[in-house]
Amino acid sequence: MNYNAKILSDNNILLKNIGKIDPQNINEALKNGGYNALRKALKLSSKEIIDEVMDSGLKGRGGAGFPTGRKWLFTYNAKSEQKYLICNADEGEPGTVKDRIFMEGDPHLLIEGMIITAYAIGATKSFIYVRGEYSKSIKTLQNAIIQAKENNFLGKNILGSGFDFEIEIASGGGAYVCGEETALIESIEGKRGEPRLKPPYPPVEGLFGKPTIVNNVETLCNIPYIIEIGAKNYKKIGSPICPGPKIFILSGDVNEPGIVEETLDVSSDYIINHYGKGVKDNEEIKYAQIGGASGNLFTPKMMKEINCYEKCSLHQVSYGTGSIFVVSKKRNIVKHLLIIAEFFEHESCGKCTPCREGTHRIKEIIKKFDDKKGSMKDLKLLEDLAIMMRKSAFCGLGQACVNPILDGIKHFKNEILAN
Repeated sequence: MNYNAKILSDNNILLKNIGKIDPQNINEALKNGGYNALRKALKLSSKEIIDEVMDSGLKGRGGAGFPTGRKWLFTYNAKSEQKYLICNADEGEPGTVKDRIFMEGDPHLLIEGMIITAYAIGATKSFIYVRGEYSKSIKTLQNAIIQAKENNFLGKNILGSGFDFEIEIASGGGAYVCGEETALIESIEGKRGEPRLKPPYPPVEGLFGKPTIVNNVETLCNIPYIIEIGAKNYKKIGSPICPGPKIFILSGDVNEPGIVEETLDVSSDYIINHYGKGVKDNEEIKYAQIGGASGNLFTPKMMKEINCYEKCSLHQVSYGTGSIFVVSKKRNIVKHLLIIAEFFEHESCGKCTPCREGTHRIKEIIKKFDDKKGSMKDLKLLEDLAIMMRKSAFCGLGQACVNPILDGIKHFKNEILAN
């Protein structure tokens, strides 16, 4: 394997081929059932596929948790001679490698999911927007695309169905904001990667003004399995509210860091202790940052109680990308928040004033606490500024990057003031 992430779970569905087949050889994918779901899908109508995905209950695995089939329906119903599919494989979130393991370990699963999706929504052209630093992912995907064409899974008249479809790889420039779908679209169009005003939304007016579906890698990798076993059986996996497998990434102060495939009816506390073998040096856990750099800080109590998208919504938190960064009690909350603040100051695209200026000021205030010069007045200013950014920033970066700041103040106010 070409990625530094150990798979900790057994009896996997999505990860079953990772590390067990040669990703450079399509014949190994075919021996393990690759493209069987595509053959089945091409015998169905587009609407039948969309209905199956809607009935499966699959929610987008990129963080927002929007119902995938419902999203597809917008583009399916849009009137246009040209429609696009974009696979968001930018993966700029620190601590997240779930997309990379699919691209480098089982690229044909992703390609098959994309072909089925495109057939369902009526798209004939697609882009995989890959993080530029993922050179191995790009090479592996390029090889897989060539092999898929040679076997008539891509190109003209796929498997005699009359359906034409092409996939092109677009390399990102390393901008975190291009993980946001409209900024990603701007980048593919050759423009500066900045978010667009919504509405209109991409499913209706996206790439080059045409209806466009943007799904992330993990979401698309679920599609062949749904078609293979059917929506009814897929919905039996895990929670009926949030069915299907989910990929989690364990890192930080955990004994066994790595990749876990689980369902959303188990808690992050279970994942940390069962798969991660608990916290290093027998330390107590202080919190886990879940969902990446802009993810929420889950206290031990929250980690036991919250185990699906709906419960996240009730607590006003998010699973985000599924990364679980474990922090023990020996760690300093201020230093953690300072690293996050410096990251987002660097990654803000500068389009809107709340984010451009806010990320800079937030870093300055947290640096003051790190220098042991912060006061209660500074903490109040920090909280007010974060709330203002959440309400007024133009896109998700500025709105969400304050999540760990506000959680830090909420749960560790005294520790910040005593720093």
